[in-house]
Amino acid sequence: MSDRALRLAAATGGTLVLLAMPFYLDAFWLQTGLFAMSAAIGAIGLNLLTGATGQLSMGHAFFLAVGAYGYVYLASDPGPHAAGLGLPTPLAFLGAIVLAGIAGGLFSPIAGRLRGVYLGIASLALIFIGQHVLFNAEGVTGGFNGRDVPPLVVAGFRFDDSPELVLFNVPLGALERLWFLAVLLLIPAAWIARGILRGRPGRAMNTIRDHETAAAVMGVPVARYRAGVFVLSSMYAGAAGALLALAFRRTVPDYFGMFLSLDYLAMIVIGGLGTAAGAVAGAVFVSVLPQLLTRFGDDLPLVAAPGSGGVSPAEAARILYGAAVVAVVLFLPGGLAGMWPRLRSAAARRRAARPLTRLEQEEQPT
Repeated sequence: MSDRALRLAAATGGTLVLLAMPFYLDAFWLQTGLFAMSAAIGAIGLNLLTGATGQLSMGHAFFLAVGAYGYVYLASDPGPHAAGLGLPTPLAFLGAIVLAGIAGGLFSPIAGRLRGVYLGIASLALIFIGQHVLFNAEGVTGGFNGRDVPPLVVAGFRFDDSPELVLFNVPLGALERLWFLAVLLLIPAAWIARGILRGRPGRAMNTIRDHETAAAVMGVPVARYRAGVFVLSSMYAGAAGALLALAFRRTVPDYFGMFLSLDYLAMIVIGGLGTAAGAVAGAVFVSVLPQLLTRFGDDLPLVAAPGSGGVSPAEAARILYGAAVVAVVLFLPGGLAGMWPRLRSAAARRRAARPLTRLEQEEQPT
């Protein structure tokens, strides 16, 4: 079987497994998977920006917040204490992605001219600006307590617990329905990013990352590419933020802080820079680990309940994937996504080094 056929079979099998999971998993695993898939969408966008183009962004959480609060504002009906446009929820979801792209476009002139640590510091300012707005623009964001998230309704089908829906004797509540939505968003998001990275834009982005002067000499519009990738990355973050809002059912400003941006940087480093598969693998690792430690922390040494004086599950998770970042940088530069090619190469070398059997020797051409 050729590599292309093998990849197609693996992708098809993986998709079928993902679609079957809601019929077998309980609420904990469904919610954990939702967080992982939404994080994967945002991490794919950041990997296009940082991994493929070499632009360090510390403000990714800001664009997730734009997507989350943009959906809530566009979909909510206006009330006495909070504003809203009351748009149809599918239109509000698309509008949230567009709003995140517009926010990225407003920042793109800066992104097109700065690089490295300078862009990282400039983008970090977005976090502080965003936190100030989220806490103080109470008419739009709800302030410290946040806002309830209207459920998504597509052609009369509601992505919440009502009306009751049973399929194959399995009741499909909000988590199950949102799981299918997340899968339908993640697959095209990864496919589009993979096409970009494997095509001419991806080659131009990699050239900008590795040899900016050479890219300019070759005729690549460096500033335009940087600005465009920043907008695209922001739109990915907006989609992830809107999906997160639907999964949480309530938006709160504290979640969209600097730690979230650091989590996303850890995702793309651990998973592998410059690949869509690496972003997905890193997102699963970073988002699932805290949930597992919270669920099974009582059975693990050195992990204590929050506020008890020991290492909490969240702190233990950050320590572990901080150690994972160091280990990847030192011993596995390609990240988790780079392990498969290494294993294949090692297996090929072992097959080439082993002595031929008598039957194989007889089959060799003379």
